[in-house]
Amino acid sequence: MAGGSERSMKALKEVWRRAENSLCADCGKPDPDWASSTLGVFICLNCSGIHRNIPSISKVKSLKMDQWDDAQVQFLAKHGNAVTKATYEAHIPIYYYQPTYNDCQVLREQWIRAKYERKEFTEPGKQLPYSDGVKEGILWKRGRDNGQFLPRKFLLSEREGCLKYFTKQDAKEPKINVKIDVINATFQPVKIGNPNGLQITYLKDNKTRNIFVYHESGKEVVDWFNAIRSVQFHYLKVAFPIASDNEIKNRLTRNFLKEGYMEKTGPKQREAFKKRWFTLDHRRLMYFKDPLDAFAKGEVFVGSRENGYSVQKGLPLGTQGNFSWHYGLTIVTPDREYLFTCETETDQLDWIAAFTSVINQAMTPQEYAIEAYFKFKS
Repeated sequence: MAGGSERSMKALKEVWRRAENSLCADCGKPDPDWASSTLGVFICLNCSGIHRNIPSISKVKSLKMDQWDDAQVQFLAKHGNAVTKATYEAHIPIYYYQPTYNDCQVLREQWIRAKYERKEFTEPGKQLPYSDGVKEGILWKRGRDNGQFLPRKFLLSEREGCLKYFTKQDAKEPKINVKIDVINATFQPVKIGNPNGLQITYLKDNKTRNIFVYHESGKEVVDWFNAIRSVQFHYLKVAFPIASDNEIKNRLTRNFLKEGYMEKTGPKQREAFKKRWFTLDHRRLMYFKDPLDAFAKGEVFVGSRENGYSVQKGLPLGTQGNFSWHYGLTIVTPDREYLFTCETETDQLDWIAAFTSVINQAMTPQEYAIEAYFKFKS
């Protein structure tokens, strides 16, 4: 019996060591140490917890702590991540967001359920709830002034190229009508305080407006997210006919590079530093009094190094403003310096790394236009 067990473990390790099985089949996390004995995929601990909630589809076991019999090992050897992906990920729409291990629970769970439970990607041309160019339904939206979440009707239309929401079910005119090409959507469960929280942002008069929504159903809110990406993709295909699908895919929704609290002072650099919530959305650094504010109190454009932008650790000598946090950093622009302080050294280094990643990228023609707008506004 012991010999059979040793033989099985040796065979298991050989399958486990295959290059195709070195990343989690669902989120891409390195060194997965769990597997599904019914699907034949190697997965990480977090994804194994999601699989465990779909017992009719997937039975999971630890590769380190559980016993595997010969039949189970042979099943893993016959399948593995590459073979299983070829079946369950055969026809993923290019606009569909495939989450990584850095993404929130609702995105990862619905991705796993879409693949294995609903089998959304096994057949070509399958009608999907986010693929027909129109979506209508109720989302709970946070009020701009009172902070209460109330049910609001939303309508997404590829034909009209816009997203609308209505304050009343029978309202004929929308409260807001937003062009699809200026919309971004990103999941924000912690900030919104709901596991299915979605932040929708858009540009209005070159200023960013935030809308915070959620739905009780994780599937429904992820369907809304992918419907937005689908409509955006098809809109951009028409607007940029010579662009490749991958180029267009890279212009769809994006996660913010970094968010968190810092202190800032004013342009004279003698005022007291005030605590603000900051969001770095590529080259736009926005700051808010509260993380759930609809509008930013101000925005800073972060350009490229070759155009005179840089980030420096610490504050200029002789900085006079009072501050309670002591880990400073300075954003240098062609026109002025922006001074910030962080609560911890880790925060300081993380912000510097985020700014550096932006500053080291060359600017696009569209970003030169945005920079010109910021200079004109100031």
